[in-house]
Amino acid sequence: MKSSRRKFLTSISMLAASSAMPITQFDFGMNAKLKIALVGTGIRGITFWGKRLVDEYSDILEFVGLCDINPGRLSFGKEYTGANCPAFTNFEKMIQDSKPDLVIVTTKDSTHHEFIIKAMEMGCDVLTEKPLTTDENKCQAILDAEKKSGKNLIVGFNYRWSPYSTKIKQLLADNTIGKLTSVDFHWYLNTYHGASYFRRWHGQMESSGSLWVHKATHHFDLLNWWINSEPSEVFAFGDLEFYGKNGPFRGDNCRNCKHQSKCDFYWDISKNQFLTDLYTKNEKYDGYIRDNCLFRNEINIYDKMSAQVKYQNKVQLNYSLTTYSPFEGWRVAFNGTEGRLEAWMDIPYYKEMNIDQAEMHEKEMEQNNGETEHYEPIIVHKLWKDFETVMVEMEKSGHGGGDKRLQDKIFRSVNSVDPFGRTAGSRDGAMSVLIGIAARKSIETGSAVKIKDLTNLQPRTVRD
Repeated sequence: MKSSRRKFLTSISMLAASSAMPITQFDFGMNAKLKIALVGTGIRGITFWGKRLVDEYSDILEFVGLCDINPGRLSFGKEYTGANCPAFTNFEKMIQDSKPDLVIVTTKDSTHHEFIIKAMEMGCDVLTEKPLTTDENKCQAILDAEKKSGKNLIVGFNYRWSPYSTKIKQLLADNTIGKLTSVDFHWYLNTYHGASYFRRWHGQMESSGSLWVHKATHHFDLLNWWINSEPSEVFAFGDLEFYGKNGPFRGDNCRNCKHQSKCDFYWDISKNQFLTDLYTKNEKYDGYIRDNCLFRNEINIYDKMSAQVKYQNKVQLNYSLTTYSPFEGWRVAFNGTEGRLEAWMDIPYYKEMNIDQAEMHEKEMEQNNGETEHYEPIIVHKLWKDFETVMVEMEKSGHGGGDKRLQDKIFRSVNSVDPFGRTAGSRDGAMSVLIGIAARKSIETGSAVKIKDLTNLQPRTVRD
């Protein structure tokens, strides 16, 4: 048992450091499974990091504890995941009693640092959902705790692991367009998925750090990884002009709103039994409303955002995020000294799409291990030549196939080096949120913000 745990600790250390060394097989036997504890039994916690681990990896791991401040969600989460373990409302007691090897943190963004730090102080390695945290002070505290404790932290960035994102990385790493000079990246959230952030705690700055942090951390991590450098300076604009106080009317929540017949955003949560059982039935414990009004006055995050980011290797990034688009998708273009690379996902004008916009995010989140569905193009256009189209074999569910690849890397045997360096540690998590934090500060001050002024991390010209 001690030998197996030593193998795990070695492996998790290599993963957190994005080591170039081979990662040895965990090789846990029936009596020496990896012991996992989960804190935060919301939807992401009990689906992707709960039920999927139970269903797919029970031969090598076991849950020894689940924790949440809401006893109703905790009880439902335990039943839903199928985890045969004790449930706790006190985090420290869970760690003391269950003695996990690894703690998975899927709580509200603004509380990530509390559980990451406490778990490491109590002798556990940690895997946290994105974002790492919500401000620079919490970020520094996490970095200090990791160094002091000697434990390791992995950030669950799944977007790197989709075949499409990986192909972009490969093309750039192979200098297909020469030396990279600039990037344009634009993400569009539709009026179903985008609106959902404003219904929830994400719509309040003190809980999510804004979508600059909660959502854009995905995008900035991809960009840091693709560009293979770290950000040095950020200048940004942002405003709240669609949701929140800008709405024509408001109510307590969608269920009880007298404006249901007039509101284009009316959403009946009672039609979704899973969300009803997880959230609506447990509001009495902590007051968390899952179908809050999109136009409530408490919303104080931005709903339109754009930023200019300068990287340490002199690459310039032009980024934007729209939260009320008629469609959900993204576009990216890379300019280099020898050409241009263009990629996109789910832009309806580029092909005939047979999926409804209301179902798009739900399909993306499904964990059904489906077969490859289709191919998507990446355009490579060399200077002085005609463009070429690179077709990439795709999956739709589980964030484009990224979810299962991420978990396989962490929990299954890996006998060869990942040439793309897709596993993210604390530095990766910090550099992605620091762009969003800097953007937020830039909007507040009207000035550019240097990344080196936020924590003790000094941006690197080459990230690996």
